[in-house]
Amino acid sequence: MTLIDSFQTAFNTVRSNKLRTGITVAIIAFGIMALMGIITAIQAMEHSLKESFSMMGNNAFSIRYKELSIRMGGRRNSDSELRDKRKKVVRTSNLNKFIEKEEAEYFKKNYTFPAIVSIYKRGASAVECSYENKKTNPVTTVFGGDENYLAVNGYTIVEGRNLNSIDVNSGRNVCLIGSNTAKVLFGENQEKSIDKIIRVGGLPYRVIGLLKEKGSSGFLRQDDIIVTSYNNASKAASASPTYLIGVMVNNVNQMDFAIDEATAVFRGIRKLHPTDDENFAIEKSDKLAEMFIGFLSGISGSAGAIGMITLIGAAIGLMNIMLVAVNERTREVGLIKAIGGKRKNVRQQFLFESMIISLMGAAFGIVLGITVGNFFAMYLKTGFIIPWAWVIGGIIICTAVGLLAGLYPANKASKLNPIDALRYE
Repeated sequence: MTLIDSFQTAFNTVRSNKLRTGITVAIIAFGIMALMGIITAIQAMEHSLKESFSMMGNNAFSIRYKELSIRMGGRRNSDSELRDKRKKVVRTSNLNKFIEKEEAEYFKKNYTFPAIVSIYKRGASAVECSYENKKTNPVTTVFGGDENYLAVNGYTIVEGRNLNSIDVNSGRNVCLIGSNTAKVLFGENQEKSIDKIIRVGGLPYRVIGLLKEKGSSGFLRQDDIIVTSYNNASKAASASPTYLIGVMVNNVNQMDFAIDEATAVFRGIRKLHPTDDENFAIEKSDKLAEMFIGFLSGISGSAGAIGMITLIGAAIGLMNIMLVAVNERTREVGLIKAIGGKRKNVRQQFLFESMIISLMGAAFGIVLGITVGNFFAMYLKTGFIIPWAWVIGGIIICTAVGLLAGLYPANKASKLNPIDALRYE
């Protein structure tokens, strides 16, 4: 009996036992489907995040408030340690504060590095916008910025104009609206939104500009946005108490120099002593994306662990089914040996059968998992995604599962005595 004969015999056996094969394939397929579906969805999220932040480029960074925290609890402190900590609290108490508007404006005027500087802050969140008889869900976020806010944060104007110095200084009720907000309020005629009066959280605002859609930004809802001046956004009771500063350098190679100069300038503005820690943080534009992607990588690892546990259960089930198959086909094994078949031929037949079932489960699971994961990718508008590394890994893992699950039953079948096997009832 050749290797091809063993494979054909195993394939015919798998095909003839449809119910048993179908149940085993389904067990493996659902495990692989869950794994591939989660991985595909996670890769869609990563792709969405990278596209969302790519508009800002890698030549921008932001300065934000960082809260100082001095831990006084824990183990019992000596009198000298307590005195030192009290001195430190007194020295830094005036530094533990938000970034004020005056500080941000002073930085913008005195930062001499060749770069674009923007002052902005987060306004009201979960705001409902309305125009005539149409209104949005309460998912819109108001941001207050200046004339450089759009450039630093990667927005482009489709219709209308940008904020100007008069808008910023006066804090009057004018705004630019994101594409999702415009679609709900004005339908297909979004360009007609210019100079219309909409209500943002119940307050009237004149629309001066329409923002271009930021592509696959559904994950971060960057198109459900209202942009007004930071002086206007500060009027909202739920507005953030701290300002942020965005800086976009002209040359990405000068990024580190720009950050060093920004740090020096802002330390002076915050009146920090040379020995004081910085009570502000400087982050590059891709820092948030990297944080999310790192979090998603952790989820990928958890999904892999869950998938492996599922496959271990499937391997145990497959081994049990193969042991049942050995008992059912004891006489067949005896007949093969009686006509000259060797132990390796019997072993090959059962191993092929186990691996065929496992790989069929892998094939169905991969197809179903990629399909399910891409439904989420369609929601994020990231295009069709195939995690090739995980596809190849899934095939290799299922091959190993089939091999290991069939090894013991195959060895048991190959060791059967042909005379006893022929007598088996």
